[in-house]
Amino acid sequence: MYELPPLKRERDQRRKHGYVGSDDRSGRIDCQAAGSQSRRSRERDLRYNPGVAQTRRPKLGQHFLASAAYRRRIADTLELRADDLVIEIGAGRGAMTELLAARARRVIAIELDPTLAENLKERFRAKPGIDVFQADILAIDLTELCVYRECEECFIFGNLPYYITSPILHRLFAFAPWIRAMALLVQREVAERLTAAPGTRAYGYLSILAQLYAQPRIVVGVPPGAFSPAPKVHSALVDFQMTPKFPGWGSEDREKFLDFVKRCFAQKRKNLLNNLGGTYARERVMQALATLDLPPTVRGEELALDQLAVLFQRLF
Repeated sequence: MYELPPLKRERDQRRKHGYVGSDDRSGRIDCQAAGSQSRRSRERDLRYNPGVAQTRRPKLGQHFLASAAYRRRIADTLELRADDLVIEIGAGRGAMTELLAARARRVIAIELDPTLAENLKERFRAKPGIDVFQADILAIDLTELCVYRECEECFIFGNLPYYITSPILHRLFAFAPWIRAMALLVQREVAERLTAAPGTRAYGYLSILAQLYAQPRIVVGVPPGAFSPAPKVHSALVDFQMTPKFPGWGSEDREKFLDFVKRCFAQKRKNLLNNLGGTYARERVMQALATLDLPPTVRGEELALDQLAVLFQRLF
C-alpha cells in the first residue's frame, strides 16, 4: 500500500532546504535504486534505519482517542490545507486518519504496532489518498517521505505516547525545514511546559526546545474520558507553527545552543553561575551576566529565550 516512486531532484530539494541528515553510510535510501526495489523491500529500508539508535519499548502505552466529539473538534481545529501532505504519528485504529484524509490531499499513517498497521492497511486499501506504513517514527526519515511524495513540506499530526514524547519532539525538530506545521496531542503537563513563559514553574529546557523551532500554543484540552483506555492524566492538543527563532542559525548552532541550555537548567534550584561554573570559568560567566545587566544569582528559568541566546554567544 505504500509506494515510493523515485525522484530525480532529491539532491536539489535537500540543498534548497539546507537539510543535513542521514547520509548514504547511515542507511539513507538511494532514490535511483528505489525504483527497482519491491514495495516490501522499500518499506523494510525505511522502517529500519541503522543510522538511528533503536529505542527499546517495554510497552506502546497507547491510549486511543475514542470520543467522536473530540475527534471532530480536534480535526476542525487543525489548520490544514487542501494540498497538504499529512504525516500521522500513531494512527492506531484509524479514527483520526479518515478525518485527516477528508481535509488534505494525502495522509501517510505511521503505526508501530504490526497488528494495528495490518488492520489499517486492510481498512484503507480502497482509499487512494491514504498510505499506511508500519514503522517507528524515531527511525523514519521524514525527508524521504516528503521527497517521494513530491512535497516540499508536510503537516505533522500525532497522538504521542506519554513516555516517549520528548524523544519524538527532538526527532521531529531535526526535520524542521520539511515541516510546515504540527499538531500534537500530548500530556497536559507537557503541553504547559512546551508553551511556558520565563519565570513560570513549567518553564525549562523543553520550553526552549519548542520555542526555538516553533510558536507552540495549546488549542484544545482533552479529558481522560475521551480516551480508551482512559489515562490517569489530562491531555492537550498543541499547535506548532514552524517559525525558527533564529533563522540565521544552522543545525550545528542550534545543537550547541541546546546543549548550553541543558547546562543552564541542569539543576533548577541552582543559579546560572553554579550550573555553568563547571563548564566555564566563574569569572567569565559573571562577566557575561554583567553585560546583560543580570545579577550572579539569576536562575535559568528567569531568562527569556533571547537572553539565553545572547548569553550563549557571549560565552562561545
